[in-house]
Amino acid sequence: MENERKMMIFCLLLAALCSPVLTGEWTATVPENLDALVTSCVVIPCSFTQAKERLPHSRLRGIWHRPASRDDCIYHEDKTRIVENFRGRTELLGNLGDGNCTLLMTEIKDHDDGPFCFRIELVPTGTQTSKIDKFSFVEDCVRFKMITEPPKPSLIHPKTAVQGRPYTITCSVRHTCPSHIPKLTWSRGTKDDINELHREIHGGFWEVQSTLIVIPEEKDDHTDITCTAKFNGPKTSTEKMTLYIKRKENYNHIIIPAVVGIGTAVIFGGLCIFMMKKYKNRIAELQSQEGSMWNRLSRMSRRIRSDGPGPSHTDRRRSIWSRFSRRPNADRSDLDHMPNNESSKSGAYQKTSKPRFPSPKSQPKSYNYKAELDDGDDYINTADLNVYGNL
Repeated sequence: MENERKMMIFCLLLAALCSPVLTGEWTATVPENLDALVTSCVVIPCSFTQAKERLPHSRLRGIWHRPASRDDCIYHEDKTRIVENFRGRTELLGNLGDGNCTLLMTEIKDHDDGPFCFRIELVPTGTQTSKIDKFSFVEDCVRFKMITEPPKPSLIHPKTAVQGRPYTITCSVRHTCPSHIPKLTWSRGTKDDINELHREIHGGFWEVQSTLIVIPEEKDDHTDITCTAKFNGPKTSTEKMTLYIKRKENYNHIIIPAVVGIGTAVIFGGLCIFMMKKYKNRIAELQSQEGSMWNRLSRMSRRIRSDGPGPSHTDRRRSIWSRFSRRPNADRSDLDHMPNNESSKSGAYQKTSKPRFPSPKSQPKSYNYKAELDDGDDYINTADLNVYGNL
């Protein structure tokens, strides 16, 4: 008896646990909170399970409403049953036959904060007159957190870029409207340089990523790269980063100054050697021309002496006497009566006819032969010196 009682209790507990399935209980899954950007859009992910056989979409009717009143509909197949504030702004995206009750709401206003709940109804066939089955999930409703400014994109990139090597920058932004994905654009690069990815992070939150690959050059150092996110509405937000270029390791800063210094030294050394050779050649030429130079200097010296003052009176008398004494019967007293211009030419012995002249004694005593000798005329007619020798 006791064993039967225990068996009965066990069966009741098992029936209690299995009753939702056996009795056809419906369940729905909706996120509790979502971010909603004002003037943009939001997608409410929703899914439900059917307790009995799987019904087609045509046999199901999805309704979204406020929990306070089931007649306060924000979405209904009958547009006339939607409250005026939401007409034209809501759309059912999911297929009810697949258990998808996802809702799109556009042109978000700052008072569209919710909560909003889902309700499923079974549409009877033409022969059925029984009461329509309705299931409301008022315990699983969604609320909106209103955002007036769009979220800023985040940039992920290495700290330093290497010149001439590919450099990757990833720009990402979160959103709650996968039906109108935010558009990410870059301040540089082409379509071939950009890759995009859209993925769901968790229930109701999505992320769009854009990856830019650039090959930086030296001129790109300390330049900005900007990523712009354009949301549905439209609203935009931007984020930028500064590009720091690490130049390739090279030794140009050492090689170039060294080459310049060596080239300058070679040029200067070549000039010095050239000037030295030229100087040595000039010295050799001067040494080879030393004799001719002294000859030139000697001629210049004689020319200077010839242009200078004539010999003194005593020197001229000695010169005349030395030439006159070579003649026979020469008397020194005759030299005193010889004119100056005649005595200067006594060295030029020429055989000429000797004219007759009176004796010197017949010359007046006032005749000043010294004055004639001092008149500066060095010419002496040696023929006159023979006058006294022929007497």
